Amino acid sequence: MSKPYKDFRPPFVEEQAPKGSYREIFKWGSPTGYKVPKETLYKLIKEIFELTDEDFKEPIDLGYDQVDYDIPIKLTEKQITELSKIVGPENLKKDPYSRLSVAYGKTMYDILRLRRKVVENVPDVVLYPASKEQIEKVVEYVSQENIPLYVYGGGSSVTRGTECMKGGVSLDMRKNFNKVIKFNEINQTITVEAGMSGPDLEAHLRNAVNEFGAKRAYTCGHFPQSFEYSSVGGWTVTRGAGQNSTYYGKIENIVLGQEYATPVGIIKTNDYPAKATGPDINQIMMGSEGTFGVLTHVTLKVFRWMPENQFKYSFMFHTWQDAQNAAREIMQSEFGNPSVFRISDPEETELMMRMYGVEDIPIVPQLLSMKGFKQNEKCLMLGWSDGEKGFCKNQIKNVKKICKKYKAMGLTGIPTKAWEHGRFSDPYLRDNLQDFGIMIDTLECSVNWDNMQHVYETVRAYCKSRPKTVVTTHISHSYPQGANLYFIFIAKMTDFDEFLDYHRGILDHIQKSGAAMSHHHGIGKMFAPWLEGQIGSNQMDVYKALKKHFDPNNLMNPGGTIGVDLTEEQKVFKRPKW
Repeated sequence: MSKPYKDFRPPFVEEQAPKGSYREIFKWGSPTGYKVPKETLYKLIKEIFELTDEDFKEPIDLGYDQVDYDIPIKLTEKQITELSKIVGPENLKKDPYSRLSVAYGKTMYDILRLRRKVVENVPDVVLYPASKEQIEKVVEYVSQENIPLYVYGGGSSVTRGTECMKGGVSLDMRKNFNKVIKFNEINQTITVEAGMSGPDLEAHLRNAVNEFGAKRAYTCGHFPQSFEYSSVGGWTVTRGAGQNSTYYGKIENIVLGQEYATPVGIIKTNDYPAKATGPDINQIMMGSEGTFGVLTHVTLKVFRWMPENQFKYSFMFHTWQDAQNAAREIMQSEFGNPSVFRISDPEETELMMRMYGVEDIPIVPQLLSMKGFKQNEKCLMLGWSDGEKGFCKNQIKNVKKICKKYKAMGLTGIPTKAWEHGRFSDPYLRDNLQDFGIMIDTLECSVNWDNMQHVYETVRAYCKSRPKTVVTTHISHSYPQGANLYFIFIAKMTDFDEFLDYHRGILDHIQKSGAAMSHHHGIGKMFAPWLEGQIGSNQMDVYKALKKHFDPNNLMNPGGTIGVDLTEEQKVFKRPKW
């Protein structure tokens, strides 16, 4: 039970979704998990959208109906039998629920469709492979039979990355394909199957002393917000990033080696720390999002787990520009990178102060006011350190020095700890808010410091052109040369055509402003129409050449993924060859 409200409390869902229901598929995370908005957040939402308690007395649609649709299976009985022989009859499902459960991800378009029971683009059958040998045999068989093949990892895609546009087969990696293959303490590496979840990976590494006979505990350092419900394979094929990436790096900085089953055979890269042996196939395969083949094994760097050196801090800046300047100076001063390093713009800062209890810290609101921090102008920085103790202490000393230079006020580590407490559970809020027609979704992009303000203003101007729409922005995943800009929009919206128009408009403005279309969410099928416009036709031709080599019959994740099989009419902002 959540903290009691003092005034009216909407009938938020706090129980498990019915087995076999649409809600069980579209809700975030654990079947029994939920998160209720704090009363201060609920009141803020009412204020922003000019709603009353009356608007929250009855939910719109809880999605409790049992999954039921009529999309015929196109595979022949012989093909289904042969696939069953490869993985075992207990590891092949063709019932409506199983098919739908691997078709959609967690973008709001997926969830809106499921709430309306709009079912499309499901596989004919779902397979649950238990070994790379089984996966290799499946890839070989579907290649012979000309059957499309899709892969489902943790299910947290927000780009329609797993949607089965051509039917066929979907490999669900969660159930059986999640084992440790090898742990090497000498090299500080671990090799795992691609279906390994984030929590399971960290559990193995934290327990390395008992499990592998290691000298100490380790961490992978990769903690996306979807950490609890995403997989190592998903991180890798989308070039994902964890919230501590400013120190540990994005996944492409952590992955050392990979193995893929492709229609033309096995691709296995080595795991040397560096080499000069031509173009790096390891990097070429990352970001391919299943269009070249199926990722089976991944070798990752691991790091010493030293939580005692995680010094948490937070600062309040007078303006967004001051916060940007301080962040850039911190990243360019070469005293070592923070681990978590986030700066919220004024709109997000006001929201976070209510969500994470900054306003509840004794005398903080009065102090902020006394020191001239103005509402809708001030900006919150959150951070913490990872690494060796002396390294961390030196880093914190220098961060404080730079923040003081820009007249920021220290708020201790309390806001950061509050954010940390909710960083993996906040997505649960979406379900309870959307029950009443309040939609939350995200888009992000990569920018350089010199065009950050232009991108920020361009994208936000479009987002705010829709009346009564909350648009928060933060800087995260920072580098000496730039950072990630992450936009969260909250709107009263229940129509998925309206959502698509708005979402496409945001993508248009991200591209027009000169930002990269994605920093870590990937491209999938949803962002693919914009990709060639960003990278240019010559680079897209390289992608197509690789696709033709690995998958000449276009059977691996077909239907628009990363733009390799889009028609000219489907592309946005197509540029001539450079």
